[in-house]
Amino acid sequence: MNPVTRAYIELHIAVFLFGFTAILGDLISLPALSLVWWRVLLTSFSLLFLIKVVRLFRTLPRKQILQFMGIGILVALHWLAFYGSIKLANASIALVAMATTSFFTSLLEPLIMRQKVIWYEIALGLLIVPGMVLIVNGMQLSMVTGLWVGILAAFLVALFATFNKKLIGQHNAMEITFLELGSAWLFLSIVLPIYYAISKDEIRIVPTQMDWFYLIVLALLCTTLGYVLAIKSLRHVSAFTANLTINLEPVYGILMAWVLLKENEELSGHFYWGVVIILAAVFSYPLIKRIIR
Repeated sequence: MNPVTRAYIELHIAVFLFGFTAILGDLISLPALSLVWWRVLLTSFSLLFLIKVVRLFRTLPRKQILQFMGIGILVALHWLAFYGSIKLANASIALVAMATTSFFTSLLEPLIMRQKVIWYEIALGLLIVPGMVLIVNGMQLSMVTGLWVGILAAFLVALFATFNKKLIGQHNAMEITFLELGSAWLFLSIVLPIYYAISKDEIRIVPTQMDWFYLIVLALLCTTLGYVLAIKSLRHVSAFTANLTINLEPVYGILMAWVLLKENEELSGHFYWGVVIILAAVFSYPLIKRIIR
């Protein structure tokens, strides 16, 4: 098979797997905190077989190790917000909220990277607002909190992705992922007992039999395999193509939620019109960027 064709297939499989994480988050019965704790544990463990841990800690300066560990905490908070959004609303709403990531990135990247603000990025971000208004007007009141938590998740992913872009340089991406997810697991291992000690919620840490199956799929297929495929594909496709394809994640996820979870029965036509507006803004971004440049 042609290497470029193979790369396109690998990239689409990766994005499909990323979109499937929301479905698994809905199917897993564990609360968000326990779910994320297991996800980062299993994913970090799987990465041990793909990297050289001793070399990582010997070659990377201590300051950079601490910086990447700090980013790992942001990753943990992002996943808590993302799966919290799913539990509070549903997978479709969480995925649509994640489509606001581009807007937050357009605001955060100039601040963190000390770059010039790009006017059309802000303009496209503002175009998302009417779509969000339609979605809020078309959803049950009990799901609105889930939408806001999902928007927080989008802000956090824009934040840690921008920090990663600033710091990762020539470092091995898979080793940095292990370092960040490992620190996310350490952070959540501290938070978990404290939360359950002060919370009145029922303690749910041990997965059910089906939860184990879903967690393994989430960690090994949707996270580790998806990440490896995405990295491999970047050797043969342009950054423009990669970004455009990654924007398909909410599309794949919402379609899967419709088919597998029957979430279309919970959502009105306003929701899907709002989705169309948001996705139009997201997909037009790389096209406008390419035209202007």
